[in-house]
Amino acid sequence: MRERGGVLEVLATGPMATVQDLGRPGRGDLGVGRSGAADRSALRLANRLLANPEDAAALEITLGGLAVRARGDLLVALTGAACPATITDAAGRTRGAGHQAVERLPDGATLWLGVPRHGLRTYVAVRGGLDVPQVLGSRATDVMAGLGPEHPAPGALLPVGPPPEGFPVVDLAPVRDLQHREPVLEIVPGPRDDWFSEEALKTLCAAPYEVTADSNRVGMRLLGPRLERVREGELPPEGMVPGALQVPPSGRPTLFLADHPVTGGYPVIAVVGTRDVDRAAQVRPGQFIRFRLARA
Repeated sequence: MRERGGVLEVLATGPMATVQDLGRPGRGDLGVGRSGAADRSALRLANRLLANPEDAAALEITLGGLAVRARGDLLVALTGAACPATITDAAGRTRGAGHQAVERLPDGATLWLGVPRHGLRTYVAVRGGLDVPQVLGSRATDVMAGLGPEHPAPGALLPVGPPPEGFPVVDLAPVRDLQHREPVLEIVPGPRDDWFSEEALKTLCAAPYEVTADSNRVGMRLLGPRLERVREGELPPEGMVPGALQVPPSGRPTLFLADHPVTGGYPVIAVVGTRDVDRAAQVRPGQFIRFRLARA
């Protein structure tokens, strides 16, 4: 029997919840960034588990705290930062919910997420995807540009789209849990590494950098050794990409994430690879990261 679409009723959101898909590529000429999920691999996995298209919209939850109630029988999957999770049915019976796994959320049941032990962002996908209105071809919330759906609030009703033709073929994905350690992110030099001393790239890769509390979906401000410049002044605005390590006059880099500005005037000493940008999006403030040059 084919499932029908339903509705997710939001009861609580925790520190931050947004609707995300894979964003708005190809609109930089309009001044619109791609945005989308901060950890794109986690969103893709959640959708694959449910046989959704990889770009179906889901909830991105920061540091847990989500509670949603099903209106209609739904299938959900949790990926990204593993939260303690429970499902309480309409009769009040509670059971644990798995991570990186497909779970049935019957009509009237409530899914609760605690705070993840490791990692920062958890993805809650539903079979059929969240069918909120598109803005410029995407359902992603861009917190910097103010585009896309509003942040879900308690009482919000999020419609679920019609289920896809295919059916889930696995119940569980064997993905290693995120751990509390210093991730090492691979970088390639440039495009403005010539604005820095010859030692700057060595400095960048020699010591850990702390992720400060002044970090969000736009970027991560890092605290660590200062990167010395050899050229004064600033650049005319030029295009930016996720993973760009932009260095302001303080000499301490900012790592751009999903909602980064489309252009910037500070020089970019290096760029983090796409896979490692996903990993960076799971690092909490107060943790440390390291960089290393990618092998040619």
